[in-house]
Amino acid sequence: MLDVIDPAPAAPEAIVPLRPATPRPAAPALPELLRERVEHFRRERVQLAWGGKHIMLGSVPRAGDLVLQSNDYLAITRHPEIVRAQCAALENEGNGMMMSGIFLQHAEDPMRRLEQELAGAMGAEEGMLCQSGYNANVGLVQSIAGERTPVYVDMLAHASLWEGVKSAGARAVAILHNDPEHLERQVLRNGPGVILVDAVYSTTGALCPLAAYADIAARHDCVLVVDESHSLGTHGSHGEGLVASLGLGDRVHFRTVSLAKTYCARAGLITCPAGFREYLASESLPAIFSSTLLPHELAGIGAAHRVIQAEGWRRNRLRQVTQRVRTALTALGYPIANGTEQIVGLEIGPERLTMHVRDVFEAHGVFGSIFCAPATAKNRSLLRLTLNAGLNDAEVERLIETLASIRNEIDLVDWSGTRRQRRGGAATLDHVAVA
Repeated sequence: MLDVIDPAPAAPEAIVPLRPATPRPAAPALPELLRERVEHFRRERVQLAWGGKHIMLGSVPRAGDLVLQSNDYLAITRHPEIVRAQCAALENEGNGMMMSGIFLQHAEDPMRRLEQELAGAMGAEEGMLCQSGYNANVGLVQSIAGERTPVYVDMLAHASLWEGVKSAGARAVAILHNDPEHLERQVLRNGPGVILVDAVYSTTGALCPLAAYADIAARHDCVLVVDESHSLGTHGSHGEGLVASLGLGDRVHFRTVSLAKTYCARAGLITCPAGFREYLASESLPAIFSSTLLPHELAGIGAAHRVIQAEGWRRNRLRQVTQRVRTALTALGYPIANGTEQIVGLEIGPERLTMHVRDVFEAHGVFGSIFCAPATAKNRSLLRLTLNAGLNDAEVERLIETLASIRNEIDLVDWSGTRRQRRGGAATLDHVAVA
């Protein structure tokens, strides 16, 4: 008897790509009020400030180049456990429920369980996941400040914190970077309000003096908000973040996080006191009017959380790399004294000079990220090198040797940060920070 062989499965139908209508209709001409804005940008920035080339248009990295642009501090973006968890979620659940997260209030919902797990690991009573760190900051500040509320914002605080103040219609009071005395003087002058700071600042890698700020908040009945985007996962014995590792969890009212850094996820997190989440979920406009996270995103965050807690060697390696690079660059005369952490900000100054420095770095196989206005004040642009635990010893030494060899090519003595450091002044960057 012949075996019965199942026929080969039918080939899937070819997917026909969507094609635009032919010919494409011409877009309407921009009205004068908008055309002038666009032309001003092209004239003043692209042509005059950048010499006709967009400032972000650098070279394409080659195999073997050192690409120090990612916020993946612990080098887990390709971790097999995380990838497997995301793939399984996609296979089993597809894209899930396409709706606002405000409808997901049941305690057994996977997102609610993950919120509780993350908050618990940070030593917080409650947590709320949202679509990004930007949404977390805007939505939180918009929910806790009003028109008459003074909001005290560190001058280097993330742009989303400043945008939250604007969204709330509140009054922003700029505070000199990492200056608790200036903060207290402003609070005495303007009254109790909301204090907004970053745990680790995203342009210099500077640590915030959190204990001093918590003291001021307690003395003057202020709300304290700490953005832990660049410290959650990297700081603390299990990656619990700077606030918890310093024992300040009971003195900081809210923490916000962009999980697109160490957790390698397109999401944000807010921690808050017990009972506050219900109010926040119903008052934060980004939370109400944005779709919820998808199943594979939740799975990725959960898997990343387990990896971050279990693989402490990654934090140790990041600290080793950071200390080695910072020590060497300081000895070479690079103006990085303002920071201590894995973000190394090289303040160069004029945008054209920053582009030149970027091009020299890239020609020698080192890729960083340019920060310029509106992320910095005018003529205070910088090149940021972001270190990570995946760098081996040979790569670290190659980075140091390269930066030693190119000092004469990059006009190091003419950098604004170098001049200020030579004068002995603090290299404060009076700007609003970005990612």
